[in-house]
Amino acid sequence: MTERWTVLKILQWTADYFTGKEIASARLEAELLLAATLDLDRVGLYVNFERPLDSSELAAFREQVQRRAKGEPVQYILGETEFWSLPFTVSPAVLIPRADTEVLVEEALSRIEGPVHLLDVGTGSGAIAVAMAHEKPEIQVTALDCSEEALQVARGNAERNGVAERVSCLAGDLAELPPGPFAMVVSNPPYIPTADCEQLMTEVRDHEPRLALDGGEDGLTAYRQLSSQSGEILLPGGWLLVEVGVGQAEDVVALFESAGLAEITSRNDYAGIPRVVAGRKKL
Repeated sequence: MTERWTVLKILQWTADYFTGKEIASARLEAELLLAATLDLDRVGLYVNFERPLDSSELAAFREQVQRRAKGEPVQYILGETEFWSLPFTVSPAVLIPRADTEVLVEEALSRIEGPVHLLDVGTGSGAIAVAMAHEKPEIQVTALDCSEEALQVARGNAERNGVAERVSCLAGDLAELPPGPFAMVVSNPPYIPTADCEQLMTEVRDHEPRLALDGGEDGLTAYRQLSSQSGEILLPGGWLLVEVGVGQAEDVVALFESAGLAEITSRNDYAGIPRVVAGRKKL
């Protein structure tokens, strides 16, 4: 007799299996994968606990579970994630947006006055650019990335969230930024020291784009490039805001000071870790 797998039974089994694989948030990830397989939301799962899965549903879900067990991030399996309460398409061409980066968005938004033009350097999925354009309908954002695959994802996310007319995706890299000038430059650049990249969690090391992670020998390469060009690309009074890695805030503050920026501040994330450094071009 074929075993009968209900929604509740398969959720319990998968959560236990993921826990054995040392996957954090095992139950949540099991729910997300099963909800996608059955075209339900998570509430839909709870009101359908006794619903049995048919053979095609079981096969589809089993394939997703196997992918996750091998370390592939659930966001890539689903093809999307949420950032700033907005839906974002993601693929292995882009870094998965993290909640920490919402602190950068908060800080940037608090400094915007009027219909200004911003530059988002290393836009990836477009999370920062799209979130800011969605929040501030009066602004224009140029979203820069050196990866054409990433730019395709960013363009799709701008369209998906209704801001495509105000987010321009542009190919380019940190070595030579667009001339602007811009009222603000924001960036979540690669900041992991090269030697540390091999020590990252499997989900990150083996699946997320190394280009978006590797920040050079000391992890500060991008910050040197951004700060050294800030005087040329910012309007007088314009802001440069960056996300930083653990233990990097003091070094980045020093780089901003050397570049002649003023009103330099550091902001902690919600875990109490210095996460955002901001500086202003003098008037």
